Amino acid sequence: MKILLIGAGGREHSLAWKIDQSPLVKTLYCAPGNPGMAAHGTCIDIADSDVEALAGFAKEKSVDLVVVGPEAPLAAGIADRLARDGIPCFGPSRKAAQIETSKAYLKDLCAEFDIPTARYGTFTHADAAKQYLAKMTAPYVIKASGLAAGKGVVIAETIDEAHGAIDSMLGGQFGSASSQIVIEEFMTGEEASFFVITDGTRAVKMIGAQDHKRAFDGDTGPNTGGMGAYSPAPVFTPEIEQLTMERIIEPTIKAMRARGTPYVGVLYAGLMVTKDGPKLIEYNARFGDPECQVMMRRMQSDIVPVLLAAAKGDLSGKSFTWSEEAAALVVYAAKGYPGAYEKGSEIRNIGAAEAIPGVEVFQAGTRAKGVHLLSNGGRVLNITATGKDGREAVERAYEAIRLIDWPDGYFRTDIGWRMLARDA
Repeated sequence: MKILLIGAGGREHSLAWKIDQSPLVKTLYCAPGNPGMAAHGTCIDIADSDVEALAGFAKEKSVDLVVVGPEAPLAAGIADRLARDGIPCFGPSRKAAQIETSKAYLKDLCAEFDIPTARYGTFTHADAAKQYLAKMTAPYVIKASGLAAGKGVVIAETIDEAHGAIDSMLGGQFGSASSQIVIEEFMTGEEASFFVITDGTRAVKMIGAQDHKRAFDGDTGPNTGGMGAYSPAPVFTPEIEQLTMERIIEPTIKAMRARGTPYVGVLYAGLMVTKDGPKLIEYNARFGDPECQVMMRRMQSDIVPVLLAAAKGDLSGKSFTWSEEAAALVVYAAKGYPGAYEKGSEIRNIGAAEAIPGVEVFQAGTRAKGVHLLSNGGRVLNITATGKDGREAVERAYEAIRLIDWPDGYFRTDIGWRMLARDA
């Protein structure tokens, strides 16, 4: 079969790596792809946001399945456009994708269908937002309602900092994404990510993972798209998994169907595991990045039959098998990220890193210039490793990343600290 994979980041590189292993796949196209993905498929120079060009290419090449990596094409309606041509798409419709693209939409869904989450308010005017804030206690959580590339959340320790975040966001900090904001109570617990594949009715469980959002060691600094991840996540006991399915995932799938917007694709729940059980922080309408990468490293079964079955609306009898080994990932980011950073510096010695048993380097923000590999983004490389347990996986990832020659990059040195603290 022929598959078109949309995207160009580390998440998509790991998906290309996994899809390429399927005996069902004859041809894999990646749009636009990256130099790492070129080892697994044919890269096509079409932007991931160019819905018409992507749909036209899929039709021209008689593609059997389109797999959407990032959120932008989903928000632009790629699944709806492909449906007009009868091309199966692994990813939700534009309306269903609001579960990620509008935090206000999601919070209202939770309120209507009694899905446990933080107490909240939504606002378009600063005065009303500040009046609501006055009834809350620090720390204060302020979020841009729309898509802000993983950077639209501020956890303010003081009222002045919170007021500044409100003024900045509603003042256009993230463009239309912050024309509406959500203010939430701060939830105490352990944050983790939980994933299922759904056809709009049924759900196939994946595995839990945990990532590190803050830029620097000790979970300090600004929020990022994610600086590292690991799986399994010890916080996901069988009881927590069951509660998550019963209280959060299954009610959400039923709610979306009841609203006339059945959700098809991967449903990624960002959770806070509190003393009262799991509560929903947010949903993403696609695989997490960098959580996807560690899940692909642990997945033993063929991913393609499940993706195709979900896209066609019938997951009956489908499931995954997983390795008992652990997986860890460390992000190599450009100095300055998530703020201003330079592009174009050369990266060397990836081959030496990948020579370590159990190591795969997934490329994210890279471009090729002849035989040279150059940085081309904020999060540039994802160094992944597997091991008999979390400690071995983390140690291998750090052994590998230190072999890569890239003076213009930085990485956290404490990925997996929660997991390792449990094992100590």
